[in-house]
Amino acid sequence: MSQVLFDYTRQDATGESCTAHAWAKVPPPLNPSQRRELKARAAALLQARNAVLVAHYYVDGDLQDLALETGGIVSDSLEMARFGRDHAAQTLVVAGVRFMGESAKILSPEKRVLMPDLDATCSLDLGCPAEEFARFCDAHPDRKVVVYANTSAAVKARADWMVTSSCALEIVSHLKAQGEKILWAPDRHLGRYIQEQTGADMLMWNGACIVHDEFKGLELDLLREQHPDAMILVHPESPKSVVDKAHVVGSTSALIKAVVEGRAREYIVATDNGILHRMRQLAPDKVLIEAPTAGNSATCKSCAHCPWMAMNGLQGVVDCLEQGLGEIQVEEPVRAQAKACIDRMLDFTAALKAGKAPGLQPHLGAA
Repeated sequence: MSQVLFDYTRQDATGESCTAHAWAKVPPPLNPSQRRELKARAAALLQARNAVLVAHYYVDGDLQDLALETGGIVSDSLEMARFGRDHAAQTLVVAGVRFMGESAKILSPEKRVLMPDLDATCSLDLGCPAEEFARFCDAHPDRKVVVYANTSAAVKARADWMVTSSCALEIVSHLKAQGEKILWAPDRHLGRYIQEQTGADMLMWNGACIVHDEFKGLELDLLREQHPDAMILVHPESPKSVVDKAHVVGSTSALIKAVVEGRAREYIVATDNGILHRMRQLAPDKVLIEAPTAGNSATCKSCAHCPWMAMNGLQGVVDCLEQGLGEIQVEEPVRAQAKACIDRMLDFTAALKAGKAPGLQPHLGAA
């Protein structure tokens, strides 16, 4: 089935949302003594403030380590949402990008949600403005609206379902089995992959992640010639030319699982290189190779690392806990409207995990 894309006018790469601004705000490297001091201060503040650190696999390794050492979590966006909702801490420090902090606040309005830097955003979020998306939805009232987690609270407020890359296949398969037509946003590469796998009728917004959009199929072929026995691991936000060469296509959790459980010695990894920190910890005997973003058509806005994820640092965690900086607010009724599509996803994935979703088999990486 062919896909239909809804095009939009891309925002100018200027102002506070541009990649140059993000790279300029990336914290400078720390020496060992600075790292120890800041980690100790952050750990003490987390305990004193009844706070927990919820970190994504793509943020700096120091933050991932701090989260695990202090009773927090390092995970994909699906498990981040679950963990923050269910944890007893009254303050959540979300190390990731803004939509992750918004999701935490949507699910836990009674909790304080802080982020190391509120400017940390996402190209998929930026590329799906709420007002334009609302007009898109209004023009197609016969379709179920399914949005990727990488969207604003206002976009989620218009959706019937939110999905992550861990559960998108199952949810779209479920909707197709019910005879539903789907309006999908915003990532066109993930949407195409889901459509190919499920055969669903999907009308798609034309967005892309600046990290995954830069992986190159041709350069991947050339790299594979140097590493013929390597297993290729690809996130489905990548272009078709890259996905088609993969041995494993899946979420961040799925790709980590593939490295830990795989029998190969070498792995070519086509996702944000922040994930390599956790992969190396869990599989120290494996050789991890970054998939190429170079080549004749390279623009290298990201060089395989999200500039907004890179804005998160230990000093930011200390500052938000000491000074109350970076607090996330999601106003009503947007919060309640957005919560409905997130709750629907969480309820569905919980039933799937418990084996109570008839006719569906968990996909590798579904939590």
